[in-house]
Amino acid sequence: MAVTWHHVAVLLTLTTTREPATDLGFLLVKHPDRVHRFDLPTGTAYVCFPEATSQRCTAALVLDVDPGRLGSRSGTRDDFTLGRFVNDRPYAASSLLSGAINRAFKSAMRGSSPDIPSLAAEAIPLEVHIPALRCRGGAGLADRLFAPLGWSVRAVPVPLDPEHPEWGDSRYLDLTLVGEVRLAEALNQLYVLLPVCDDAKHYWVAPDEIEKLLRAGQGWLTDHPERELITRRYLAHRRELASEAQTRLDALRAADDVTEPDTVDAQEESTTDEDAELAPIERAVPLAQRRREAVRAALEQSGAARVLDLGCGAGALLADLVRDKRYTALVGVDVAAAPLKLAERRLHPERTRGRLSLLQSALTYADDRLIGYDAAVLMEVIEHVDPPRLPAVAASVFGHARPTTVIVTTPNVEYNARYEGMAEGSLRHHDHRFEWTRAEFAAWCTSVAEAYGYRFDLVPVGDLDPDVGPPTQLATFTLSGSTP
Repeated sequence: MAVTWHHVAVLLTLTTTREPATDLGFLLVKHPDRVHRFDLPTGTAYVCFPEATSQRCTAALVLDVDPGRLGSRSGTRDDFTLGRFVNDRPYAASSLLSGAINRAFKSAMRGSSPDIPSLAAEAIPLEVHIPALRCRGGAGLADRLFAPLGWSVRAVPVPLDPEHPEWGDSRYLDLTLVGEVRLAEALNQLYVLLPVCDDAKHYWVAPDEIEKLLRAGQGWLTDHPERELITRRYLAHRRELASEAQTRLDALRAADDVTEPDTVDAQEESTTDEDAELAPIERAVPLAQRRREAVRAALEQSGAARVLDLGCGAGALLADLVRDKRYTALVGVDVAAAPLKLAERRLHPERTRGRLSLLQSALTYADDRLIGYDAAVLMEVIEHVDPPRLPAVAASVFGHARPTTVIVTTPNVEYNARYEGMAEGSLRHHDHRFEWTRAEFAAWCTSVAEAYGYRFDLVPVGDLDPDVGPPTQLATFTLSGSTP
């Protein structure tokens, strides 16, 4: 099928390197070998795959806006007849592109993948590129909107004319987002935040826009640091609608506090908590949330006040703990700089009066900065370590840092059989080096406890299956001779 565009069109690309990368087609419910066409009230959208290999796959959403179809929908000054043809709507990402995302990727936005259901629940490496985004607030606003959601943001102002740099920059950004998130979450965030960046809607904003906002913002908007700005701009500065939306978001937060006092956006789970939504559909509470609850319960029982979060990623657990004043010192540790930067943006350590700090350190080496704490948590960390290096991790944590309590969680590989669509023998995440059975984890705990003078207890986390056990297994190590 040949496609010809009579002018430059609005473009969005989604790229993944999760192998086989062509599974992106299953997630989007689009065959990579075809060009898919969608008619819209304001033009035509096309989805194609300019590259599709097992190592790298890119899906492109191209929106060909027909200026003559823009009509008088938004109530803006662009609605006069000539204005339909001389504005920037056909060329820059805006609410028009949001509408195209909703039309072309509706199934993917719902988080459903009929062919590979488990893949839709998996956080995958994604790169989003929008070469022309109108952003009222510039690169700084783009960073404030997307970085708290776990994205690495590259927002480059587009010059008015590359041949005349003295003219300065235009109002547009070349935006690239890189992260490891669920595709459905990425699409819903784009659906909301593109018109927020533009600060305009191409149609009249009615009260039902509140429902659209709450639906697309589920799991990330309630605690977003720019929630008020997002709500106000998405609802076109209609004060009564924004007020109602804020009230409903506050009610959702309060409801979460009643059922789970320390809940955090599922989308913002740490990079080591990758199976946040990998759970049977009927489960009301995500596994990642249950895991954090179990870790918190173990910490509370230990009486710890000074806690290390080893392999903290983007800080999901720390966000829970920092709200609890019983913890007088919290230290997040990760080997990678990128997740620590995300954690810093999310947690703002400078506002905690010294209670929270972040350190870059490798757990395979002894680090004197980790000595002197009551407890250490390794939540979904050890399975990311090559088995030959596990003794070094045990030596640095149990032998050198030597906290009174060590809490370790890891997947139970036996439970993988309960995930519909998950291939036999596959692991829950592409970065896992292994996943242990209950017997294998118990054997490792026994050897570590005996080697370093600890005792331990095993606790199931998540729904307990009579045949294969829980999805997550948790061990609490206590230094021998101490009182929990």
